[in-house]
Amino acid sequence: MTSLLPPSAPARSRSAAEVSRDLTARRPLVLLATFAGVVAATSTLVVCLAVGVVGWFLTDAGAHGTPRDGLRTGALGWLMAHGSGVTVQGVAVTVVPLGVTALCAWALWRVGHGLGEAVSGHGPDADRIADGERDLTVPLAAGLFTTAYVVVAVLTASLAGTTATAPDTGRVVLWSLVLAGGLGGSAIAIGSGRAAIWASFVPSSLRAGLTACRRILLAWLAVTFLTFVVALLVDGSTAINVMSQLHTDAGDATLFTALSATVVPNAAVFSGAYLLGPGFTVGVGTLVSPAAVLLGPLPMFPLLAALPDAGPTAAWAGLLVAVPFLVAAWGAVRAQRLNPTLRWEEGAARGCIGGVLAGVVFGLLASVAGGAVGPGRMRDVGPLVVDVLLHAITAFGIGGLVGGLVITWWQRRASRTDETLEGAGS
Repeated sequence: MTSLLPPSAPARSRSAAEVSRDLTARRPLVLLATFAGVVAATSTLVVCLAVGVVGWFLTDAGAHGTPRDGLRTGALGWLMAHGSGVTVQGVAVTVVPLGVTALCAWALWRVGHGLGEAVSGHGPDADRIADGERDLTVPLAAGLFTTAYVVVAVLTASLAGTTATAPDTGRVVLWSLVLAGGLGGSAIAIGSGRAAIWASFVPSSLRAGLTACRRILLAWLAVTFLTFVVALLVDGSTAINVMSQLHTDAGDATLFTALSATVVPNAAVFSGAYLLGPGFTVGVGTLVSPAAVLLGPLPMFPLLAALPDAGPTAAWAGLLVAVPFLVAAWGAVRAQRLNPTLRWEEGAARGCIGGVLAGVVFGLLASVAGGAVGPGRMRDVGPLVVDVLLHAITAFGIGGLVGGLVITWWQRRASRTDETLEGAGS
């Protein structure tokens, strides 16, 4: 009977990558999403555990304590990156090491994007989705992914936490939901291709505003990081002097430097609060801003060498508040060059929306960058959140608005020039 069938076309040889993608797409979504959530959590947790063990060994060559103590310290560091806070000798330490949090966010994005690609073949295709068929692939995958991540976080808190350290499991769950559900879920949607389909239903002005927000925020974070680095290098001798007074050997110095690096993003956010005008505190009753610098006794921490000298500020310091405005305008210009428009209202809306959203995001970063870092007056260290939020929304919103109008004017002018040249050529 098979001889009666028409001859089929010769099968095209498939590459190993195509075969692997096809086999992956056939795996159950529940298995893929759950496994990905566990991998996203444990990948960074294992790194922190390894650093904890190495740190234990570098401290007096492991003469005090056991490797289990190093593992517990690494796990607590991972939990602190998820907002848990810890208690050290009866003193609450609530600051979040944003460097470790950024590492966790990067892992969530990479694993989530890979999961999105793996489940892209599940559910209805693009044509059926366009016809209105309900597609629960991404919500289901994101829910399972987030649940697995949260379970790993809760288990870590229950195993590593003690009555002496007392990490806040509730905050760990909240941060895990935000990171895995928000960032990981977005990565899944993008990797699966669903985000591109959903984006077609979003107004173009809002999409352009989100692009401007991303450009402004990235440019602003780069400027704040550069500001911190320059300030630290200017007074680098003080940082070196602090390290020498701690009487650390090579191992301790390496460990201390690595721990300091975990809060460099926090320092960059502090620099952003300074440039915006409101500034930040480094203890109860202190203020570091372009208008005034009031400092008290400070702990022996090398990164504090980046602080300006106490007392009256220089006259040019007040001009720094123009930096956020210029950065926002530049970011809006860069964003609109990718997607030009000749309409004044649309250019203004893109820049303003992007600037306001960037201000809100930076205000959220400022709210998590500070916290208690020690006893007494060190319970209040961080940006002045409400003031920073209002200044960021205002400066970025106005800067984005002006930048949008400027690039619109330029693009309209370039369009008229092109039309004139075409008319002359014809």
